[in-house]
Amino acid sequence: MTAPQAEVVARIPGAAAFGLVPSPGTLPVPAERLADARWLAELLATRTPRAGAARVHATVWWYSASAVVLAPVLAGLAAGRPLSARPADTTVFLGRGGLPVAAVSAVAGGDPADGLRECLSAVVPALAAAARMRPRPLWAIASDSLANGLLTLGRALGDTGAVTALARPLAAAVGAPLPAPRYVDVAGTRFTARASCCLIDRLPQGATCLSCPRRPPAERRRLLEDAAARSWGPGPAPRPPGSAGR
Repeated sequence: MTAPQAEVVARIPGAAAFGLVPSPGTLPVPAERLADARWLAELLATRTPRAGAARVHATVWWYSASAVVLAPVLAGLAAGRPLSARPADTTVFLGRGGLPVAAVSAVAGGDPADGLRECLSAVVPALAAAARMRPRPLWAIASDSLANGLLTLGRALGDTGAVTALARPLAAAVGAPLPAPRYVDVAGTRFTARASCCLIDRLPQGATCLSCPRRPPAERRRLLEDAAARSWGPGPAPRPPGSAGR
């Protein structure tokens, strides 16, 4: 791990669970590879069992991958030690199925919003082209990953309010087409008010996420109240790197 990110990791309890610490056996690749539409198309082909499913698999892949790709810059902001989000400064570590499970930034400082804009503006259009889909849903997933990431980091640091307050200014600085991240407080617990659907329920054995925006509002509220009652604390259950969370 690079020295700048090691300093950030040392400030965040449980940082290894947030996609900040590479595991043995994972494959390091330059983050710039994620902006290569041909490489992404080949990766999706290995994950797609039938024709016409590329959009679903690309969306599910990005739901997990975006959480990892954004992890260093969000952790740096939360810890007060900014890290670069530029693809040229970042290494992504791939696990099974070509799914990013950790990311490491090699450069401290810089403008986090500029680096994040550069990263998303390169990766989102490439993935959309590879899956032959509109980029807008992928931008929405990136916004939710930004919100979820800061919420989980705020929970780890014991200051959910202060850390989640970083979300809207960061997204505004990145600018359109990144939607503004939103939160909702239910029974004293903060959740991300999602703008995106991960489509995991379109996969075999997939289930609809409890916070899915396609659920009726009353049903979603009831499920979030149940989740809050299970004492998840001031944030959502962490979304493990390499898996689509709920």
